[in-house]
Amino acid sequence: MIISVIIPVLNEASNIEGTLQRVLSLEGDYEVIMVDGGSTDATVSVASLYARVLVGPRGRASQMNIGAGEAKGEVIVFLHADTFLPDGAFGVIEKYLANPTVIGGRFKVRLDDAGWKYRLIGSSINLRDYLLKGFGGDQAIFIRTSVFKTLDGYRDMPLMEDIDLGRRMCRLGKVVQLPLYVITSARRWKKDGVVRTILLMWMLRLLYLLGYSPHRLKRFYGETR
Repeated sequence: MIISVIIPVLNEASNIEGTLQRVLSLEGDYEVIMVDGGSTDATVSVASLYARVLVGPRGRASQMNIGAGEAKGEVIVFLHADTFLPDGAFGVIEKYLANPTVIGGRFKVRLDDAGWKYRLIGSSINLRDYLLKGFGGDQAIFIRTSVFKTLDGYRDMPLMEDIDLGRRMCRLGKVVQLPLYVITSARRWKKDGVVRTILLMWMLRLLYLLGYSPHRLKRFYGETR
């Protein structure tokens, strides 16, 4: 089973090398495609040493769709530039997808800070995901390529594109939460504050579920890096 890892980026020169090195250290049959949205730093030059680099319009949804359109794998993994896949990631994906009723899923998540506040945040994200199946991009969503095409990929949304895709996946077939953890950056919580960030995330999700346009919600989200 060939797996295509798609990484949308924008000005991630300080993070992308470590993320790509981590992916390339894993065992499996895979390809890595990074899709840049117009970086003005050294992101592209750094990533070109490790991965195939594409360039497209800024916006995670469109960038991920561009990468998926070039993917050769039977499975696509969408990975954020500040997120590390765990040991055995590709093997456990193959194991669960050996069940033909499973169309995709996501990993559990931990933040890259061992402080109790950040451990609690990671645990709350995983519990929310388990109860509500509202998984997000930090969890490294994976999906069968054929299913992604059936769903017409990501919708053109500036925010909530991962939640939207996950909800459509759940309606189409069986999705799983893998027992392994990805490690993702705590930088947003550290820069904007733990309480403020948690309240903002919950507010945005609630407003989205109540029907607010992602284009309106994007104004509150920002571009913390």
